[in-house]
Amino acid sequence: MPATIESGQYAALSNGTRLHYASAGEKGKPLLLFVHGFPEFWYEWEAQLTEFGADHFAVAPDLRGFNLSDMPADVGAYKAKHIVDDLRLLAAHLGYEKFVLIAHDWGGAVAWNFAIALPQLLHKLVIVNAPHPWLFMKALAEDPAQKAASEYMNWLRAEGSEAALAKDEFRKLEDLLTGMGRSPAPWFAGEVRKRYHACWSRGLTGGVNYYRASPLHPPTDGHPGPLRLQLNPEDFRVRVPTRVIWGESDIALPKTLLDGLEDVVDDLRVERIPEGSHWVIHEQPDRINRLIRGFLSD
Repeated sequence: MPATIESGQYAALSNGTRLHYASAGEKGKPLLLFVHGFPEFWYEWEAQLTEFGADHFAVAPDLRGFNLSDMPADVGAYKAKHIVDDLRLLAAHLGYEKFVLIAHDWGGAVAWNFAIALPQLLHKLVIVNAPHPWLFMKALAEDPAQKAASEYMNWLRAEGSEAALAKDEFRKLEDLLTGMGRSPAPWFAGEVRKRYHACWSRGLTGGVNYYRASPLHPPTDGHPGPLRLQLNPEDFRVRVPTRVIWGESDIALPKTLLDGLEDVVDDLRVERIPEGSHWVIHEQPDRINRLIRGFLSD
């Protein structure tokens, strides 16, 4: 029996942020925390909540800046360390000292940072199409193909991008969800499309601020981005058992971002889905569920 999802729940965190979250399953069972990316919200994980709520406490928050969660005005509030703190405090609010973190896209960027900074809080880490920060920094600095594929990030960082995204009933956002996948995207229709439009109508600035707050973007004359970072790969080592699921037909995040991952992750297994796009969670939800379940039972 698929578990029932309960949304409309809020956590007032001790750092002053109020997060909205949806959950399925029984509090007290092992916690699975599902973290969405841009331009999505908790509903990205609907198929996972109904699946894993049967035998876990499955929780999917709206990250700060998205949908029904708080949307701080300051760009600095969207630095990864603050989002990591939100997730730490959310787990504690729910009554958990340790949990499994499952994340995609920007949620994945935050999850990598979480695993690096707070490995003692995680049983396992599952990443879907989100590059490890050290490898992404190197690719943005050194790989012309990656720089070109990520040029959209500089467009999103620019002033007024949220207004451009909202024009013509969110045409550009719809193009992002379908043009980066197998257009047209059959999953993005009807009720799902309506829910996404409702989410976007609540504001886009918070989501775009993730790009503005990050040093990881293609370098430009005015913003050197990764070129000014002098970092040690050992500071980015992941010691949590990790499974990475990668849709290899991702236009923005090509499979070359997996190269060298085993050098910075101690316990790694990679599952490649050649025909999957960046939105593989929506395209093949049952397959994603099977892969996650296999990892949980390892």
